[in-house]
Amino acid sequence: MKGKKTELILALDLDSPEEAKKFLSMHCSKLKYIKIGPRLFIKGGKDFLSSIIEGGWEIFLDVKLHDIPNTVKGAVEAASELGLWALTVHTAGGKNMMEAAFNARGSCEKPLLFGVTVLTSMDELVWKDVNPGSSMGECLKIRAKAALVAGMDGVVCSAKDLKLFNEEEYGGLLKVVPGIRPKDFLSKDDQKRVATPAEAARSGADYIVVGRPVLNSDNPDKVIDNILEDLENE
Repeated sequence: MKGKKTELILALDLDSPEEAKKFLSMHCSKLKYIKIGPRLFIKGGKDFLSSIIEGGWEIFLDVKLHDIPNTVKGAVEAASELGLWALTVHTAGGKNMMEAAFNARGSCEKPLLFGVTVLTSMDELVWKDVNPGSSMGECLKIRAKAALVAGMDGVVCSAKDLKLFNEEEYGGLLKVVPGIRPKDFLSKDDQKRVATPAEAARSGADYIVVGRPVLNSDNPDKVIDNILEDLENE
């Protein structure tokens, strides 16, 4: 059993900043961490992020920065001025790119930098289409090691991949796990490698990310309460 309780991050993937702010005020008083993706960030910009932070929530900005090191360095420098809790870069950009992101943060403790390993929408078949001759499992370990060496605070991976990172050499990395589906949520969406909140917590997740099961529910408060209860009992 993990010593630290697994925390819930809500993926606030709604159509507009106005809808998102309304949802937060109505249903998210028990939550601390909110993930904002590219759509809401582009639509709402800095002012939208500031309004969420002023409401008392911590923002996980998930834009998966992946570019040449100097470009990523500039993006992280700009993001560091926004008051974010955490920010994602893509490990496929390589160690030098991640080191540039780490150096851009400087001596600041935030934002935490999480390296995305492989998207949870990719299964082995999709992986082989764009990575012929490469093992997804081996790639996951190599990318995580590069993230650790580069100074990332953690990695984003599927619950199915957590077993790869339970070895002592990965002990310095926090694990953020998307693709979480409560056991009574029957989904036909684009996530392939999924798990329940309890399964992810038992496997070593430090944070789990849940979006559509909450956002699409007729009773979001009940879904949130059930997830928090599952995590509390692990």
